[in-house]
Parts: sequence; C-alpha cells; structure tokens
Amino acid sequence: MFTGIIEELGTVKKVVQQGKAMKLTIQASKVLTDVQLGDSISVNGVCLTVTEFAKNEFSADVMPETFKSTSLSAIKERTKVNLERAMSANGRFGGHFVTGHIDGTGQILKKTVSENAIYIQISVPPALSHLLIMKGSIAVDGISLTVFGNEDNTVTVSIIPHTASETVLGFKAAGDIVNLEFDMLAKYLYSFMNRQQETASPKEGISERLLKENGFI
Repeated sequence: MFTGIIEELGTVKKVVQQGKAMKLTIQASKVLTDVQLGDSISVNGVCLTVTEFAKNEFSADVMPETFKSTSLSAIKERTKVNLERAMSANGRFGGHFVTGHIDGTGQILKKTVSENAIYIQISVPPALSHLLIMKGSIAVDGISLTVFGNEDNTVTVSIIPHTASETVLGFKAAGDIVNLEFDMLAKYLYSFMNRQQETASPKEGISERLLKENGFI
C-alpha cells in the first residue's frame, strides 16, 4: 500500500527484456535507506518487488501482465521514474490509498499553465471513466492527485510547481503515456453496488432499504 506522495526521482540504469517480461535496475538513494529483499517500491505507480539491491540501486522484475497493462513496457535506460516505498504504519498519510495495481494507461492531451497551477488533461479508457468523481482522487504515474475535470473520457488534474520539479509529470508532454490508478473506494463501491443490483429483485433496484441494510445511510 502506498500514499501517492513521491519520495524521489530515480533513473533507470538497465533494462533487460525477454519477450514480455523484463528486469529493471534503477538508481536511487532515499528509497534504499532501509530497503530489504522482497520490499515493495512503486515505480511510476506500479508496485514492484525488490529482488536485488546495492548502495545506490535496486532491481525488480516486471511480469508479462504488468508489461502489457502499464507504461513500463516502453521504458528506456536513463529514463526518470517516480519512486515511493510502501507506507509505514507510523508515518503520516498525506495522499490517498494507492495500491500500485494499475487500472489502465492514459495519454497526456495537453498541459496549460494558470498562475501557479499546471493543468494536465489526460485521456481515460472509456470502460473506466465511470470511476472518476469531481474532486475525487486519482493516481497518475503513482502521484496522488485531485480530479478537477471529467468529461468526454478525459480527466483533468492540477499540479503545483513543487510537484512538477519533483516528479515525472514536470517533464512529460502531450503525447506521453501515463499509468492510471483509480480511487480504491470508488472501485469497491461500484463493484459492490453492481453485485447488489444483480441479486436484488428487478423492481427494487437500488433502494433506501438496500442502502440502509449495507450501512451506506
């Protein structure tokens, strides 16, 4: 489990690809201060397991399913990546619940600047757009962000200059691909309500009784 608060920018040192599997070696410092084999580190929002580490680098394997469904399939050596360690039980929780399990990818459509805000419009897979809620949460390349716009299968988020300088979104441009993870609570609620509708009588649907029975009101 992660918070979506990026700890540092790492640099991809080596990419070894075999078919639709790969091994990444990433240069880093802060996320390695207390690293152990088997630890989870979020790389551009993708939860990866540390398989090897040295003083200033670590390695992780990317499975075929992750290769196919995330932007890591196109990663190159010397690419900058967002890094975050799994959240600790005694730390501050400054973002939102991020699992590191990517729902899909989107493409940056445009970036605009308004005073100290940088607005980024990103395409969203149509099958997932129902999970977006205005002022709700979304993780973009592992960054916890707030939804400021949601229409026509796109999402608009905003970042401040500090986020731009400390994460990959600062130097990504229109046409670049980003990893998207939608709010976990929205996904669970949507799945739950769909199941309840399937088991409810056709005449009832989502009723006040149904919501009360399941603790929503």
